[in-house]
Amino acid sequence: MNEDVREDKFIRMTTRPVKGLVCSMAIPSIMSMLVTAFYNLADTFFVGKVSTQATGAVGVVFSYMTLIQAIAFFFGHGSGNYISRELGKRNVGGARKMASLGFFTALAIGALLAAGCFVFMRPILKLLGATDTIMPEAVSYFRYILCATPFIMGSFVLNNVMRMQGNAKLAVIGITSGALLNVALDPLFIFGAGMGTGGAGLATAISQTVGFALLFYLSGKKDGIKIRPADYKLSLSGLLEIGAGGLPSLGRQGMASIAVICLNNAAKGYGDSAIAAMSVVSRVTMIAGSALIGFGQGFQPVCGFNYGAGLYDRVKKAFWFCVRVATIAMSAIGLGLYIYAEPLIGLFRKDDAMLTKIAAAALRYQCMTMPFIGFVVMSNMFLQNTRKTVRATVIAMARQGVMFIPSLFILESIFGLTGIQLTQPAADILSFILAIPLSLSAIADMNRAAKKN
Repeated sequence: MNEDVREDKFIRMTTRPVKGLVCSMAIPSIMSMLVTAFYNLADTFFVGKVSTQATGAVGVVFSYMTLIQAIAFFFGHGSGNYISRELGKRNVGGARKMASLGFFTALAIGALLAAGCFVFMRPILKLLGATDTIMPEAVSYFRYILCATPFIMGSFVLNNVMRMQGNAKLAVIGITSGALLNVALDPLFIFGAGMGTGGAGLATAISQTVGFALLFYLSGKKDGIKIRPADYKLSLSGLLEIGAGGLPSLGRQGMASIAVICLNNAAKGYGDSAIAAMSVVSRVTMIAGSALIGFGQGFQPVCGFNYGAGLYDRVKKAFWFCVRVATIAMSAIGLGLYIYAEPLIGLFRKDDAMLTKIAAAALRYQCMTMPFIGFVVMSNMFLQNTRKTVRATVIAMARQGVMFIPSLFILESIFGLTGIQLTQPAADILSFILAIPLSLSAIADMNRAAKKN
């Protein structure tokens, strides 16, 4: 990395007005997250033209994809948060070693995980919520996803490591290229080659692998840190640093995976249409959630650099700016989704009236609590990047885990299918209430640290 370029980046990250800085970082991050969401959305859209069972199969496998994303985010966010702080301290050597540690360790774990799932494929799919009628479609889709697992995880790690260096624009090139390829290959394999649901899995596997290769090539360009095997050294201290920065992401995404599994198993008691309906709702709301997380990721490098440099006022100013923008944006998105719920659901599987009815109601319930989500997500990222690991992990695990899973079982037992539809809104409100004291206490800690300095 060129010394002059590195110094210019440090000056930019620690002196430029935070509102413009966050927005400049957020735009490519939002694009990257939206593109990632479209990977899954494209599969759901095209297989929806095949059958309700095919739509349900993608929803069942989605819980596995959420799990590998959780592991990848653990290494990507864990190493990336450390990298941004070290670059804020101008320690490039330590940042380079951490990048290699996070990347290569994630690749190895991805390969081992995929191999194990191949051996126990059908029992795993059963555990994930597949019914007997969904199982054949799920197997066809799952086997290709397993082949691409190391590359999917590697892409997430590279994306986060590049983004946390302030190189989100390069990261989005690799992610977008893979997504566009996926959209092109889906109809070609599903309908043109007559592969059905398996064609969607193959399209995703190929596109993710191509995206991974491009991200790896771009990772060391311009002022980015080049990831090299020579810099890899497995160490306990390095893994502990990854754990400190990545545990909240693992908690958030890991609990999301468990939540999807619980949701699928609860919904299958009401038929394949219920499983498929909740799968479609997850994809639609994922678009809004991905945009929110992308905006928050624009805040993360700003937070990490300035926290590492001891510029706490800039960290607070950036945080409250992000909370305001996120709340307004999610309120507007929620209103739009509420109004157009039925047409949106119909894009996926309009021939199944029961699916449309279940999904539209669930989507509208979730829209009512979207204004609360912005504060929850921004609080989580703020705590994660200021190394408040316990508090960050608690918030991260709340919305789709600690608050979601008990709410699912309680509400389903009382209200049946309506209870399942109400679960996510209930979890959102409870998570918002929890996030308030945890984030404000961290701001108070930072204020005390500023006075000591």
